[in-house]
Amino acid sequence: MLDELQSYMQNRKPHLNPELTLAQLAEALNIQPKYLSQVINEKLGKNFFDFVNCYRIEEAKAKLVNPPDEKITVLEVLYDVGFNSKSSFNAAFKKATGMTPSQFRNLSA
Repeated sequence: MLDELQSYMQNRKPHLNPELTLAQLAEALNIQPKYLSQVINEKLGKNFFDFVNCYRIEEAKAKLVNPPDEKITVLEVLYDVGFNSKSSFNAAFKKATGMTPSQFRNLSA
């Protein structure tokens, strides 16, 4: 189940939807939400939101390092990858990388 979940996340990119819920993801995978939550918690040691945010952060890192458009702003990146709040994006990004999105972009420039 974990492999199927990770494959679905990488290939279908449901995390880009800022409104993604556990129930929607479970339905797409044709399993019960409770079971999906259990898999994420037990196999990955994360809650649903941290799990989804990991994928969003990886997308953001890729866009910050290799932007599709040189003029893309951090604000545009955060919306593109499924966040809907600058503060939650900054907090999640810093938790995952140890730096702010701007610091990350400047370091990789």
